[in-house]
Formats: sequence, structure tokens, C-alpha cells
Amino acid sequence: MKNPFTKIIEKRPWLQFLSNKYVLILIFFSIWMIFLDNYSLLDHRILDKQIEELEDNKKYYQEEIRNDMRKIKFLKNSYQIEKYAREKYYMKKENEDIFIIEFDKDSIKKNDEL
Repeated sequence: MKNPFTKIIEKRPWLQFLSNKYVLILIFFSIWMIFLDNYSLLDHRILDKQIEELEDNKKYYQEEIRNDMRKIKFLKNSYQIEKYAREKYYMKKENEDIFIIEFDKDSIKKNDEL
């Protein structure tokens, strides 16, 4: 009894290679590992991107912590606390006037054009 695919295999010799059971098992295993497994390559790519984003966030927050530590050291002096409060929160002493001058970027550009 002949295999029904013998005519096709005779015309295309590379199909004979693919009809080998070991090759078929290898192809099946490869497809399974790349696409279907819980630890597939596609899932690894997604997880690697998430890890990179988290590492970037970690670097950002570590830098912010360093900046905050510098500010805390800077504000240990009472004079520096007073200066910061005056500049940032517009606080003032008694019998003192504060003038706030703000510039609009648009008005500066219009004056430059004239």
C-alpha cells in the first residue's frame, strides 16, 4: 500500500525532509515554545519592556530622593528656611510689603517683534 502523498513528495524533495517524524516533533516543539507556552518568547519580550520601564522609574525616583535630601540639608539653617518660605510661599514679616511681578511670555515676544 502506497502512501497517498508519495506523488507530492516525489515532485518536491524538501517535503520528504519535513515528513520525518523528528523534524515534525522539532517544528511542533519550536512553535509551542515560541507562541503557546506560558514562558513564550512573546511573553518574555513584554516582560523585558516592563522591566526596562520599571528600572527607568527606579532611576528617576532615586534622583528625586537625592534632590530632596539636598533640599533637606539646605533647609536645616533657619535663615534658609525663612528665605525659602519668602520665595516659594510669598510669606512676609510684619510691616513689610511684597510685590510680585510676573511676565507673560506672549507679551515679551510681542515687545521683541516691535
